[in-house]
Amino acid sequence: MRLDRPIHLLATRRQRGFSMIEVLVTLLIISLALLGTAGLQAYSMRLNQGGQFRTQAVFLVADLAERIEANKAGAVAGSYVLANGNVPNPLSNACVGADCGFVALATFDLSQWQNAIAATLPQGSWTVAQTVVGNPTTYTITVSWVDRQTDANYAAFDNTAQTGRDATGTGERFFYTATRTVFN
Repeated sequence: MRLDRPIHLLATRRQRGFSMIEVLVTLLIISLALLGTAGLQAYSMRLNQGGQFRTQAVFLVADLAERIEANKAGAVAGSYVLANGNVPNPLSNACVGADCGFVALATFDLSQWQNAIAATLPQGSWTVAQTVVGNPTTYTITVSWVDRQTDANYAAFDNTAQTGRDATGTGERFFYTATRTVFN
């Protein structure tokens, strides 16, 4: 080695670039990182949609509870009771431009509410039950829907027992229940 040349020139002469193996290993690491990020993003989006369904269920139950509170005469008379169902009544607009009685208002409210559930929640179903103890009447409002579709098979949903998954046995059924007490 000649000492009359600067040392930095000698060092650069020995470096000839990356080998093909180093480039392939780097590409493999980057590819795995991108695949992991894509999987995490897909999982996040699925959970985000589940959160949206839960939020919609809370809003829909609160909406009916407020309608029950606003129509106390209909609530005390039991006009808001609904059996377990998942097919909405025909969309009513009977009380939109005209006055209507408390029974017609309850029918209108339930029609609007059922159609909102059917349009918002996947495989949505509902139950509204009334419990009367003296003056106050209490309504228990339950909404359910299917979320988190999977490849696993579960027992088909049984409406009577309120157990199982969805009709095909591939999703998970979620429930949200709230109560509202009305004093006359």
